[in-house]
Formats: sequence, C-alpha cells, structure tokens
Amino acid sequence: MSTAHVVLTIRQQRALCSQLGHVKLKLLYKASIHGFTGAAFHQQCDFQGPTVSVGYNATGHIFGGYTSKPFNQSGQYVPDDRAFLFTFKGEALLKYQVINSNQAVKMIANSGPYFGESLVLVNGSQAVVYSNPGNHYNFPPAEMHGNNLQLTDCEVYQVEGDKELEKPWRSIVWESEKRNELMNSIKTYKPINSSVPQARILLVGPVGAGKSSFFNSINSVFRGHVTSQAIAGCAGTSLTTQFRTYTVKAGREGKPLPIILCDTMGLEESTGAGLDVDDIGNILKGHIPDCYQFNPSAALHPEAHGYRSSPGLKDRIHCVVFIIDACKVSIMPTKLEEKLAAVHRRANFIGVPQLVLLTKVDEACPVVAEDLTNVYKSRYIREMAQEASTRLGVPLSCVVPVKNYCEELELDQKCDILLFSAVIQMLRFADNYFDDINDRSSSKKDIDVV
Repeated sequence: MSTAHVVLTIRQQRALCSQLGHVKLKLLYKASIHGFTGAAFHQQCDFQGPTVSVGYNATGHIFGGYTSKPFNQSGQYVPDDRAFLFTFKGEALLKYQVINSNQAVKMIANSGPYFGESLVLVNGSQAVVYSNPGNHYNFPPAEMHGNNLQLTDCEVYQVEGDKELEKPWRSIVWESEKRNELMNSIKTYKPINSSVPQARILLVGPVGAGKSSFFNSINSVFRGHVTSQAIAGCAGTSLTTQFRTYTVKAGREGKPLPIILCDTMGLEESTGAGLDVDDIGNILKGHIPDCYQFNPSAALHPEAHGYRSSPGLKDRIHCVVFIIDACKVSIMPTKLEEKLAAVHRRANFIGVPQLVLLTKVDEACPVVAEDLTNVYKSRYIREMAQEASTRLGVPLSCVVPVKNYCEELELDQKCDILLFSAVIQMLRFADNYFDDINDRSSSKKDIDVV
C-alpha cells in the first residue's frame, strides 16, 4: 500500500476522544506504511504515550486499546488503571475496562500493542491478532473482532491535549461580506502581464490528497452548488491519468475566470508509479498539452506527438500548489517526500513560486470538525502546517489550510472563505512570477542598451 489512509471516521475519533477528555489524535504508526513488525511499531511509538491502538480486519471490525503509559521494549508488564479495550459497532464505541490493572500492558519487542494477555496487535511481527479474553480484559470475541484474527491494517495514535490557542495564529474574517469580497477579487483579477489572459496554477500532490477535489470545490462555489467535474475519489492509485487544464466559470453560463487549474497524476511512493517527476519540468515550461496521457515509467520526449516546442508565457505554469493531506503529514513516506522535494527543486530552478494547501483539516482535528472557524485556533493544525513547511522547504506563510467539498450537498460559507483565501494567495504568487519575468526582461534590455 503506497499511501496512508486514516480509516477512523470523525465520529469514531470523537467517540474515542470523548472517553479521554478534550484531546486530539495524532497518527504515529500505520502498519501498511511502516511494516507489520514489532521493530517498526516500537521505532514509531516508543515513549510517545498515551496512545490509542487500532486494528482493522477484512470483516470490517475496528477494535483496539488505550493505554496512558508509553510503550517500550523492557519485556515487563506495566500497570495502568486507565487502560481499556474497545470495538466499534457502527459509529458507537463499546468499551471493555481493564480487569487486572497491574498487568494492563506488556512491553514486548517482537510485537505491536500488547494489552495484558488478552489482545495483541501485530502479534509476533505478523499481520495477525492474538485474542484471549478473561483475566486481564474480558470481551466477547465475536463482538470485538468477529473471530477474524487476520489484520488488514494497524494504527497507533498519540493522544494529546487539544486546547485551542488563546489567540488565532492567523487572522481571518468569517462574515458573508468577506466571502463576497474574496469572490469578487477573484472574478476581477487580471494578470499584470498583458500577454497572459489567465494565471495557470499547477496542482501537485500524493494520490488521494485532494487535487481534483480542490478544483471541484472551487468550481462548486462559483457555480453556486456542489458539483464534481474532475474525477475524484479515494482509490489507492491515481484516478487522474492525464494532464488536465480546468477553467472555472462564474456561474453555469458565465464567462471564464482569469485562472486555470492544472491537474496532474498523483505522486506515488513506488518507483515507476504515479507522476514521473521528469514530466514536471515539461509541465512548468508549458511543453505538455492538455489531455496528455501520463506514462509513469517514462517522461514526455520532445519528439512525441503534441509536444509544444515553443510555448509562450501564457502556456507556462505561473504558480505550483502542493496539495497535502493534513492527516498524513506526520507519516509521509521518505520516498514520497523525496519526490515532492524534487518537484520543489525543479520549480525553484525555473523560478516558479510555490504554495502548500493543507487539505482535510476537519478530518485531522476534531476541534476543527466541530467548527471550521477553529482552524486557526487549533494547535494541531498549526503543528501540521509547520511540519509541512519543514518537509517541503517552504515558509510557514506559504502553507494554507482548506477544506474541500467531499460529502456535502450544500455550500458552506466558512468552507468557501478558506477556499477563496487559498485562490487569492495563488493569484498573488502568480503576480510575483510575472513581476520576476518583467524585472528580468527589463534588466536584459538595460544590458542590451549598455
């Protein structure tokens, strides 16, 4: 599995958090990413308590345990009177409190989370569960895991206090007047270079991060209702296989807006899968035509059909936008991070400004899920923004949190304001690109005169 999908729904996260106080869950370990081994589990999770451990099986059961004690590899039992096991029945949490609190958790090197002698996830460094209810925790096996002891995945979350910041880390106005102001600013925008009718924005990111969903969301707010033009979903591989350029219209039959969103194939961890990083240079320079079919194993050659050999400024990319899932920043695979860094270097070399959109902020933080206006009050979202800034090598001021329309049927003013704010930043960055082009052109003319 090349990308990490956080399986717990918002309601399930809330159900767990309600047992633990005003907290947030931060993903530390995912077996399908880090490995179904005790070594991988301990490398990611030791000394990181309290934690919630979650197992998943093919029958759809979601189950696990909580301990307030940090994991280690001492081989000893650790007492914890706050420990409990749980399973979900739909969105409802069924809880099984520890019976023998002196032996609540055992610290075994060759296994994953080890709750007494009752429940072990990733037992013996295998994708299996050990289940023995009775002396330490008591539960009905059929209810807990359906008697299916084969794991499809295992996750461990760190439990952290989720206090809101006393002062938002960014100021934002959530009123309808602000929404209308932002929308009008986008409608009336004109690139400062007269030879360019529309700013071209390239969306780049891992599979499932929300590139196509972002276009659909922007399209929705200008259409006045939720719509889905670009193919989007949650498949393990990229649903976008072509280079697509999307023009947003102001209303159903309105005129095109001065922005083009360019969608690409998703980046994947594996070599020879997903977008070929070598294609990025061709995209940035304007060589790749619309509807070009990506080949993950080979970049576009100048001799290929459709190759644009002499692109103008209007054909180039004027701003690169990295789309990053807020739920997965902390567990981004190294190879995927290296591909993003390669794109970052290409864009820097060519001189294209870059922005980062942090998507799914409501899924990443329960406080934000409760009220989207908490996005700039959430300590967790700020930490994820800072981590994204570090991993991608851009300033924190270039990281913007958003929420795409994914399950909603109606528009939401708060969601619109975040989306519009992100587009405004893209247009400002595009203007920076045009300014740089103009400055270089002026400098060249000065040199020619001399």
